[in-house]
Amino acid sequence: MAQAIRFHKVGGPDVLQLEDVVVGEPGAGEVRVRHHAIGLNFADTYYRTGLYPVPLPNGMGVEASGVVEAVGEGVSDFAVGDRVTYTYTGSPLGAYSTHFVLPACHLIALPDEISFETAAACTMRGLTASYLMRRITQYREGDTILLHAAAGGVGLIVAQWAKILGLTVIGTVSTPQKAAVAVAAGVDHIVYYRDEDTAARVREITGGKGVPVVLDSIGKATYETSLDCLAKRGLLVCFGTSSGPVPPIDPMQLAIKGSLFVTRPGLADYIADPEERAELAGELFGHIAAGRITVQVNQSYPLAEASRAHTELESGALTGSSILTI
Repeated sequence: MAQAIRFHKVGGPDVLQLEDVVVGEPGAGEVRVRHHAIGLNFADTYYRTGLYPVPLPNGMGVEASGVVEAVGEGVSDFAVGDRVTYTYTGSPLGAYSTHFVLPACHLIALPDEISFETAAACTMRGLTASYLMRRITQYREGDTILLHAAAGGVGLIVAQWAKILGLTVIGTVSTPQKAAVAVAAGVDHIVYYRDEDTAARVREITGGKGVPVVLDSIGKATYETSLDCLAKRGLLVCFGTSSGPVPPIDPMQLAIKGSLFVTRPGLADYIADPEERAELAGELFGHIAAGRITVQVNQSYPLAEASRAHTELESGALTGSSILTI
């Protein structure tokens, strides 16, 4: 019998329940994947709390890796036994499970040199880092950027990717322990955002100029500060809202602060095209296989302990990536 984490009402981590489920045969264009490892993402908490509304009851999770167990009619790109990974935000959700049926078009072929655990820890985070570094803007070698949550799962991959591109990275963290993790990933300058004036430190580090790009996954708590860190005509990339959504933006404020730009990208719009998704994933996995990027799986929980995993994830104490295991 297959098992899955499901929730019947929105709320805290305690609404997550491990249940026996029946997983049917894949329909036309679908595959059934037997999971080996499952990604734990902060976005998962948005579904659980209702910030991202979904019909209830529902499954949980948007990212996993495993082996194709069955294919439906018309599926030609994948076969039984193929190693795959995916990120899927369609309905119903279901990555927190032992088996899952989903459209084959969302699968990404997993190279043999990438473990299931690494893939589950980095498919969503790594693809996010990939579009942030390769699609959002043209970085110039020698540029200095500001990276919030530098010791988080996305932050650590972005920091390493930035070094590949020849960038200098200023990273915000909350503790010396997180600072050590960030520095090991290539962050050049640490700012303790709880104890220091982030904008003042960024101006100090950059000789008063500010940075051309800020990568901000925090949202509400850091938005104003991020704007104050930008150089004239700088770009603020708001790609997450872990502290809550950013308030309405006044365009005149952007003009007054230096003709600034703000964008709020979403991963789905960068991986909807199969060719672009394969290109972004190929570059990511290539860097990992070559040792240029290391994915830190710092926390691992059994599937049955998804509730505990969410509690610790929301505490802000975790570093690197976290996974659930079967």
